[in-house]
Amino acid sequence: MAILNLIGSSAKFRALLGHINLVAPTDCAVLVQGETGTGKEVIAQAIHAASPRGQNRFVALNCAAIPGGLLESELFGHERGAFTGAVAQTPGRFRLADCGTLFLDEIGDLPLDLQPKLLRALQEKKFERLGSGRTVEVDVRVIAATNQDLWRMVQEHRFRADLYYRLNVFPITLPPLREREEDIPLLIEHFVQMFANRQNKSIDRIPDDVMEVLKHYAWPGNIRELQNVIERAVIMTTGPVLNPRATELITREIRSAPVTTLVDAERAHIIATLRDTNWIVGGPRGAAAKLGVARTTLIARMQRLGISRTSNLESQSPGYDRSNSSASNNTVVDFRRIECAARRSLRSGPLGENLKRA
Repeated sequence: MAILNLIGSSAKFRALLGHINLVAPTDCAVLVQGETGTGKEVIAQAIHAASPRGQNRFVALNCAAIPGGLLESELFGHERGAFTGAVAQTPGRFRLADCGTLFLDEIGDLPLDLQPKLLRALQEKKFERLGSGRTVEVDVRVIAATNQDLWRMVQEHRFRADLYYRLNVFPITLPPLREREEDIPLLIEHFVQMFANRQNKSIDRIPDDVMEVLKHYAWPGNIRELQNVIERAVIMTTGPVLNPRATELITREIRSAPVTTLVDAERAHIIATLRDTNWIVGGPRGAAAKLGVARTTLIARMQRLGISRTSNLESQSPGYDRSNSSASNNTVVDFRRIECAARRSLRSGPLGENLKRA
């Protein structure tokens, strides 16, 4: 399935397309979040193209690429003589995107002192150019993107809460490429043909061993890294078969990657399961049942590994649902209970014996 350069067939990709189809016909703000290289601007373009504004302009601005002192002028424009070097009037990106879509990439890098003016432009669709007292009205849809944790930035007072809520009307989180393994072969074939056409080459086959290496690589740089690797491979290819040397750098990176300890892997697995269950330990839908261990065993392990809900609360969104915490048959993580259970477990014998009894 490929729509406007969106390529994939995995369940997570289909869910992403569903979100795009839901939000595209509306005029609400969208916040696209994801790791570097996951294709946030491509998603923004797809939303714009599928919207009623699709025939009008899509204007992009990277907030991290422009010095803070010039960013206001880039967004809202300026009058001639507004500052040194302002030899002519400029309309600004908001004015250029009138009746279309404005994409604000790296929104987390927007200076704090500029955030109130952006908030007003979003809420009232009005602003003033630098050096002008005349109010300009625009009809602009805003799509913002970031690879940062904006909610954590709000808690640390590095991003305004009111602007966060205004941008976060419809959040879309892009999955990293390592979670879209089914889509990697499709993306590889797409990029091979794209770069082969640009370089006037004919590449008909990708060796199976090359495909396997590329498919199982972790891709920390996501789609952007995959695209660069394929471009390098096509450059190195002189015949109809993709050059297998393209995987050499990836193989070296895999060999030199730091090894995760068993303790780290266990801690990460337990935390992930607890998050899936809203930190409910006991009960038929609790983390202990999912992990296949007794509730007391899991609590003892959490104590040993230093896992607690309080250490993970900072990264949770403000809309977290605590309604299940009072359920009579479920157990929600409580640090005092953890300590008591851990002491009982230590008195009763080694952890291995507890596992056998479980």
